[in-house]
This record gives sequence, C-alpha cells and structure tokens, in this order.
Amino acid sequence: MQDTQAVPENEPIIIPRRLDPEDAQQALQKLQTILKRQEVVEALAKRQNEDEERSNLLEGMLLRQHENEIKAIVNEHPSDIAFILESLPVVERQAVWQLVNAEHDADVLLEVDDWARESLIESMDHQDLVAATGTMDADEIADLAADLPPDVIAEVQKGLTDEERAQLIEAMGYPEDTVGAIMDFEMVRVRDDVSLEVVLRYLRRLHELPDHTDQIFVVDRQDKLLGTLALSRLLVSEPEVQVAQVMTTDYLALHPLDSDADAAGAFERYDLVSAPVVDDQGRLIGRVTIAEVVDVIQEDSQEQALSRAGLQEEDMFAPILDAMKNRGPWLLVNLCTASIASFVASRFEETVSHIVILAFLMSIVAGIGGNSGNQTMTMIIRAMAVGRISGANAWQLVRREASVTLLVGLCGSVITAGFARFISDSWAIAAVMMIAMIGNMLIGATLGVLIPILRDRFGKDPAMGSSVLLTFATDTLGFFLFLGLASVFLI
Repeated sequence: MQDTQAVPENEPIIIPRRLDPEDAQQALQKLQTILKRQEVVEALAKRQNEDEERSNLLEGMLLRQHENEIKAIVNEHPSDIAFILESLPVVERQAVWQLVNAEHDADVLLEVDDWARESLIESMDHQDLVAATGTMDADEIADLAADLPPDVIAEVQKGLTDEERAQLIEAMGYPEDTVGAIMDFEMVRVRDDVSLEVVLRYLRRLHELPDHTDQIFVVDRQDKLLGTLALSRLLVSEPEVQVAQVMTTDYLALHPLDSDADAAGAFERYDLVSAPVVDDQGRLIGRVTIAEVVDVIQEDSQEQALSRAGLQEEDMFAPILDAMKNRGPWLLVNLCTASIASFVASRFEETVSHIVILAFLMSIVAGIGGNSGNQTMTMIIRAMAVGRISGANAWQLVRREASVTLLVGLCGSVITAGFARFISDSWAIAAVMMIAMIGNMLIGATLGVLIPILRDRFGKDPAMGSSVLLTFATDTLGFFLFLGLASVFLI
C-alpha cells in the first residue's frame, strides 16, 4: 500500500529554490534587455521637444519601472550578482551596482574579479565603502586592502578590536600567492585535557560554527598545535572520554609562507576540507579552507590559460588603449619571430622556385612540429604546477617525450609522406617530407619541455608567452630543416 500525504486544496505547493548557474545567465539576458529598453526611452526623450513636462514625467515613470525590474534581478545570490556585474560594460556595471542592495555589497566585492572590483569601488563614496568593509572579517579586509583607498582602511581599523586589528596587520603582511594571504582566523580551539562533553557544551554556546568546520584544533596554553579532533569523531565518541584520547596527531599543517599552489595540491592529494596554519614556533595562527583553495585553483587555471598566449587578466570591456597595452607586447614579439621564420624561408628562394610544391608542403612540417610541442608543453606546465618536476628529472622527461614523439612521428610521417607522394608524384620529396616532419616534431617536443623549465629556473612564469616562443622555434627550424634537406637532396 502506497503512503500518501494529503495537501489542503487551497494551500499552494512551495517548491524550494535551488542554485543553478544558468539562472545567472538568464538574469543577465533579462537585464541586458531592460538596459536596451532604457536606452531607447532616453533617446526618445531627448528627441521629444513638445510637451516637455509630460515627456519628463513619462521618462521618469519608465526609468523607475526599469530600476525596480533591475533591483529584482540583481538582489539574489552574491555570486550571481558578481557574474552579472562582470558581464557588463563599465558604465552599465557601475549604474547597476548602485541598485544592488547595500547588504550584498561586502559579499559581492569579495566575489568579483580584481579588474571588475576596481570599477565598482570607484563608483562608491567613502561612507559606502566604510559600511561595506566594516562588516568583513580581518582576512577579508586584507584581501581588498590593495584596492581600497588608504583613508577607508584607516577608518575601518578604528572600528576593529585589538585582536582583529592585529589579525588584519598580520594578514596584510604576507606576500600574495602565499598561504598567509588566503588563511582566515575563524576556527574552534580546545585543550587536550577536557572531556568531549565539555567540548560539546562549548560548541552549543557558539552562535554558529565557522564555515567549513570539519575539525577542531587542539592546542596547549601557548596555542601550540597538538592535534586535531574531527567533528565526526566527536559525535560518535563517549562524552566522558578526554580529547587527548581521541584526537589525531597525524595531520597536515601549513606554514603562512608556503605557496598557495602547494597548499591547493595538498588539499587535492589528501582530500582536505580545512588545514591548520602554524608559525615557526608551532603556534596555531589560522586555517585554510576548501573555499579559498577552490578560488586559488580557478585563478591559477585562468592565469595559465592567459599566460600561454602572453596575456594578463583584463576587463573585457576596458578601454581599447588598456587592451592594447596588455596584448601588444607579445604580439610584437610574435611579429618579430614570424618575420625571422619568413626570412629563413626566403633564403631558400631558389630551391622553392625549382620545386614549387615545396611552398605548399613546408607549412605542414612547421604546423605539426608546433602542435607536437604544444602537447608536450601543456603536460609539462601542468606537472610543474603540481610539483612533479624538478631539476633532477628534467632530462629524463626530455628523453621520454623525444621517444614518444619519435614513435608518433614515425606513424604520422608515413601518412604525410604518402600525401606528399600523391600531390608531387615524387618519392624523393616524400622522403624529405618524412624526415623533416620527424625532425621538427622532435624539436617541438624537446623545446616543449625545456622552455617552461628554463623560464621557471630564471624566476619567470613558465606559461607566460611559452606558445609564442615555441611557435617561433618550430616555424623557423621547421622551414630550415625541410628546405635545407630539399636543397641538398632534390636539387
């Protein structure tokens, strides 16, 4: 017999709202439609010369209607608000930002990317900034400190307790991309000589647990970390048992000067939700949670994708001159490298004039070498990001990639040689094509390993402009190898 639950006829069925990334995209589309309507209204109002008072009244009514519609859209989840603001041009972004409820200001400023946050802060007055940052924790204020005016920081500090002020100064003192820059100070600490019943009573007196609390940190009277107590262990153990009997002494602890990328790798490796941060004396000074780690992983992934093309993060609605400054340098480098490759090819003008088909085939040699190198480089940069590569295994990787590329090149070159034989009706050209292709693929694979490793060795971003440098090498050397072999064996 199936259980049924009666529902009163006149009582509406309430469906719980769930978070869905597509909701933010749909909200953005609605918002853009409203903004376009608003532009039309403003344009018509400017053209209307007759009955100016009535025109102004109508315009005001429509603008208020649009504002109410926009407020209904942009006062949902802070992450969705941040997505919408990042997707608007600067002027529209700042106008919509003024319609966001003030209670969301702090969360949205923390959620948006740096390039969008700058334009939002520019549109806020002093009091609005103080009100927004005044509700933040010390670690959150430190995250925004670089973008906030000094007078705002000074006024916010006045409203902090001595402990919060010390935490803020400490957090601001750590370099970017370190554990200290992403750690927070909200955590639960207990002594090891109390019972679990005492710990439970202590937790019940708290207003709420800090976000992502999966473990309690056990410290002595000097705040030195002794171990961790998992909440799951706390709940299933007998209340009269002491903390020292059930705490874990085998735990991962981070140092504030550790790289945040290394911390992210540790979280991934050990499936962590949170991890303590201790100083040189072993004292507990903060913790890192999975929320910060996810942000680090996402930012690193975006930076690597941009760096490989020689770009830095930019506002996609930024002024054209700003975009040119970002994209211009490596495009100029690429122009120079392409010119060098063309110059190398021009040195074999006589060879190409005798065998015109070479002009069509040499792009295949250069392209396949570049693709082979990019495959290798992508794997190497990824391995470097998770710490799997060191100076000791660099040459081993070169040999491995050369072996893999040689085998792949042998198989692919047979197909390429057949194609060259088909369009040129020459076995000699097919043989030259085959050798040049294998040679350039080996060059690409070798440089795909060496370029990021050498850039890292000299303190540069391994991914920054690596594709441009690799393309330069495989184009130039590919043309030289193919046309050089053709000059020797075909003429």
